[in-house]
Amino acid sequence: QVQLVESGGGLVRPGTSLRLVCAASGFRLETKTIGWFRQAPGKERQGLACISSRNPVIDFADSRNDRFHISRDDVENEVYLDMSGLRPEDTAVYYCGTSCHGTPGTLWGQGTQVTVSS
Repeated sequence: QVQLVESGGGLVRPGTSLRLVCAASGFRLETKTIGWFRQAPGKERQGLACISSRNPVIDFADSRNDRFHISRDDVENEVYLDMSGLRPEDTAVYYCGTSCHGTPGTLWGQGTQVTVSS
């Protein structure tokens, strides 16, 4: 079965770091472009970063302030989103998908909740 599964979310305090994991089954992640996205309540889905099959990394707006970094482990068949300096406004459901922009046909995981609160 072809699917993506996110994990690593949780309730964290402001200023802390968190690593989200996107694991694949049924296909190899290095053959696809994989993106990380998030969606907060009442807001549109936001692209954070993506990594192509040839490894070029594209970081979007929030990642450009050096808080979010995407990487891939081809042995584990996982893609990671390392987040640091978390803020309450980072609270959202985080998803990985097989595209940079969430275009039609993107395979999505079920999402993992990240809540940043003191």
